[in-house]
Amino acid sequence: MSYEFIKTETDGHILTVTLNRPEVYNAVHSAMHHELANAWDAFAADQNLWVAILTGAGDKAFCAGNDLKATAEGGRATMPESGFSGLTQRFDLEKPIIAAVNGFAMGGGFETALACDILIASERAKFALPEVKVGFIAAASGIQRLSRYIGRLAAQEMMFSGRTVDAATALQMGMVNDVVGHDELMAAARAKAEELTSVSPSALKATKRVLNDMAQREHLPESLLYSREVVADLSKTEDFKEGVQAFVEKRKPNWVNK
Repeated sequence: MSYEFIKTETDGHILTVTLNRPEVYNAVHSAMHHELANAWDAFAADQNLWVAILTGAGDKAFCAGNDLKATAEGGRATMPESGFSGLTQRFDLEKPIIAAVNGFAMGGGFETALACDILIASERAKFALPEVKVGFIAAASGIQRLSRYIGRLAAQEMMFSGRTVDAATALQMGMVNDVVGHDELMAAARAKAEELTSVSPSALKATKRVLNDMAQREHLPESLLYSREVVADLSKTEDFKEGVQAFVEKRKPNWVNK
């Protein structure tokens, strides 16, 4: 299938998906969400593909998250049922995805990486859930997944402050599995993918089936739906409108707490 905003490449049992809007740091808008959803659907259905790698085009960004400029221009079209990047609310995919984080992963970009199964970061990578700085929240599973992976206290501090952490700190806090040299990133991700293709694909699927079931037993899908309800309420506030507008105008927001 041909895509406009992502690239896909297959090699043996491995699929590589590249977020391909480097001119906006691979920020995701509606059409890109749906292209990614289609790509993950195709990955799930292809019996010859066992493992995927997800990365970003360019040297600066894995993904800057939600395209706020598109939002400010009225581009809040519906997201696929499978969530941000077609991935954050997908609980039926039984194949592992490796995030090769080649630069900064902010907001929805970080949430996309957290929705993958293994995170390998370039030494240049940076991570943040900065939504509170623009009047928003990490509604695409960042609140839920980060608190599960690194513990609630550490996650709360990051989510409440919106601060950015570098790759070494991310590794220390348990947000990523490994940090490698920037020029070694894709080779490291490929090596990990080949390692996963050397084991039983049926056993991999069975393992992830149990992990998906655990997430559902922990009510993660319901919590994500609740996040959407909260965002719907938040979007009616003056602070939400101000946050998006200030971001577009590159100025400090004037919060009014209503």
